[in-house]
Amino acid sequence: MRVKMLVIVFLFGFLLFGHNAFATGDCNNDGVVSISEVQSATDMLLGLKPSASCVDEDSSGSVNISDVRKTINSYRGVISGVTITDPTTGMVLNKVTGGTFTMGDTFGDGYTVEKPTHQVTLSDFYIGRYEVTQAEWQTVMTGNSYGLSATPSYFTACGASCPVEQVSWNDIQKFITILNTKSGKNYRLPTEAEWEYAARSGGQSQKYSGGSDVNSVAWYSGNSGNTTHAVGTKQANGLGLYDMSGNVWEWVSDWYGTYTATAQTNPTGPTAGSNRVNRGGSWSGDAANVRASIRGYGSPLDGRSNFLGFRLVAPV
Repeated sequence: MRVKMLVIVFLFGFLLFGHNAFATGDCNNDGVVSISEVQSATDMLLGLKPSASCVDEDSSGSVNISDVRKTINSYRGVISGVTITDPTTGMVLNKVTGGTFTMGDTFGDGYTVEKPTHQVTLSDFYIGRYEVTQAEWQTVMTGNSYGLSATPSYFTACGASCPVEQVSWNDIQKFITILNTKSGKNYRLPTEAEWEYAARSGGQSQKYSGGSDVNSVAWYSGNSGNTTHAVGTKQANGLGLYDMSGNVWEWVSDWYGTYTATAQTNPTGPTAGSNRVNRGGSWSGDAANVRASIRGYGSPLDGRSNFLGFRLVAPV
């Protein structure tokens, strides 16, 4: 509670008393505190590692409300005590409180494979705040005994904080096996239902993950410049999760199959199949193809693409 109050006081002090009240380090040397100052100070209060570089979303040279909102979202789980951090990679997973929601094309403008809508009830789980990055993949897979590349991505120039891609479903199972051994955890891919519930901010009525403005929440063909982008650079959804619409499609655990109207609890999909599901759309798709209910699929053996990655979940 004391840490929570310190963080709240800090953030409100920042908003109420102005940038210069906390200007002990100036990212761009213009005499105005940047959002990284807020991140660094909050990290110190919470005992976390220092944050990454300065984030000034509109390049104005000073922080604006959008920057502050992003920072608050990024610390929401920590402040509430509902995140876990992997000891091997440093990846952060946010807790998702379970509930009941209507899964599928609730807006009526989706594809046939998104129908019929159906009621799903889920238990609590943790899910990655970001898509697994190239750096995280390399940390786990360097020197692996499976003969898989530690640097498989097509968009290597995008950088270490960009999502790993060109990894198949089977490749990811090997990654998970190694990571679980190193970290002593029990990570897995999300089920399709868990993924959609989390993408829609806990089963809310959201066309895209985080709202109705695709440009605010997603990298897609209309703004991506035909490449992936560093994770977490668009607006988070209501659970503090990033890039669940766009950037890269994400593998989930389920075999691909058609929906039924039957209500389900903690569904795991068909018991067998030939393709595994992926969700969320990517940098290469249009706005219709980064909706929260969009579904795709691919071969688990060799389904590798420069628009296909993943994020992890863990049990509560």
